[in-house]
Amino acid sequence: MLANLDDKDISETLPEALRERSKLIDRSRAMREIHFPPSEVSMNDYELSRSPAHVRMIFEDFFWLTFAIGLRRGERVKESKDAKIRIDKSVKDSISSVLPFKLTGAQRKVTAQIFNDMKSPAPMNRLLQGDVGSGKTIVALIAMMAAMENGYQTALMALTEILAEQHARNIKRLLAKTPYRVELLTGSLRAAEKRRLQTALKDGEIHACVGTQALIQEAVSFSKLGMVVIDEQHRFGVLQRAELRDRGIKPDVLVMTATPIPRSLAMTVYGDLDVSVIDELPPGRTPIETMVFGEDERQEVKRLISREVKAGRQVYVVYPLVEESEKMDLKDATRRYEYLRDTVFPKFSVGLLHGKMKPAEKENVMHAFASGETQILVTTTVIEVGVDVPNASVMIVEHAERFGLSQLHQLRGRVGRGAEKSFCVLLTTDKKTVVAEERLGIMAKTSNGFIIAEKDLEIRGPGELLGTKQAGLPEFRIGNLVRDQSILEQARGEADYYLSEKKSSAETKRMIKYLGETDRFGLASIG
Repeated sequence: MLANLDDKDISETLPEALRERSKLIDRSRAMREIHFPPSEVSMNDYELSRSPAHVRMIFEDFFWLTFAIGLRRGERVKESKDAKIRIDKSVKDSISSVLPFKLTGAQRKVTAQIFNDMKSPAPMNRLLQGDVGSGKTIVALIAMMAAMENGYQTALMALTEILAEQHARNIKRLLAKTPYRVELLTGSLRAAEKRRLQTALKDGEIHACVGTQALIQEAVSFSKLGMVVIDEQHRFGVLQRAELRDRGIKPDVLVMTATPIPRSLAMTVYGDLDVSVIDELPPGRTPIETMVFGEDERQEVKRLISREVKAGRQVYVVYPLVEESEKMDLKDATRRYEYLRDTVFPKFSVGLLHGKMKPAEKENVMHAFASGETQILVTTTVIEVGVDVPNASVMIVEHAERFGLSQLHQLRGRVGRGAEKSFCVLLTTDKKTVVAEERLGIMAKTSNGFIIAEKDLEIRGPGELLGTKQAGLPEFRIGNLVRDQSILEQARGEADYYLSEKKSSAETKRMIKYLGETDRFGLASIG
């Protein structure tokens, strides 16, 4: 990191003109004043990290990061992909014929952005953000259809087998009347079935392959992979994403997330991706009423569940553990399932779902719940993303104080997907921390995913929010992505200036040379 370089190295790589443009003091003075504050500087500025010395060092952190991101983005734009995509009236007509509903304005806007990327000679590298239920998957399918209409294979990689199975089932249903073959490839398939699918992929007989990390196993190869979609992309490591991309012919890549990314993180961790945002929910979605209840209010929760089930609707009950733990005083899903089934709701149909089940068992449980046969589903966070049952109107989260804001928001997003009023009940114990109380209060006040993501960033910090190893989140000496957004914006502006207006200058070439000699910037991108 820059802290490991001496002042001479820095003075050779950070141009004097940049310091003057940004009104920064020189580095040696900043290092001295950070440790030995001059008498004329306000101590309040020091406490808030707003002294000239602090601003200089924070700016330096952010400048090199945003300069490296801008450099990488420029290199990507110079790449030329092998896939040649045309999107004319016949392609659009084919896509329209399978769409089950009219797109929202926001969906149309991001589809146009994706089409422009796909038609360009450089590979698409786009991040698609959208709150839970905003309709990202149908946009991804439109992009996949465009690639298939041009003779290319497509792949969709999902986080869990449950989510992959749901994607595959929905895509097969929508494309049932088209000539395209859709298959599901997961790690739990029998060896013979895997080999059969791998051969069909290699021979180009499968047009759309949906799967988990089984898609990046060594034995998997494609004939003509031109489009890659990655769902809940921040949960995958950089290398996993690159593995899938490298199986194609410099394919277009669309990564999706239902966890809104705060602007400060989008500018850094995902700064070399183009960003599209679906900021509009489809019509017919009703607001979800969120309530925080304590242990003494369980009877009220029981009455709510009984009322909704008797009205023909369904309920999720989520626990943080699969089985009882001696180390943690938490209610586990397995035991509570038995208790709810046998004692509390003996007249209702209660099911159990968790990640340790065999795939066939999970499929049977989800099918029973989706069809309405199961009225109450006791589960773990395996249903956190993607599971779509419009008739479910109640989400109960046990030990809600143990969940992060974004995770609670994802769980809440499993209800409110139909026309009926929905409820999210956050059940807590008396052992809540101040931070947990703050999280629960935010959940009760807002359902806006972007506000929740910003608050999550403030409370948990960027490292915990995304996972440093998974996302390649940079570590800063003094800079703070939440507190110092204005300095981040300034640093990015200066980096863009040197990479555009001054790209041929000796200073810019010197800075590029410096970056080429350090491994500091292994950023979270697709490649």
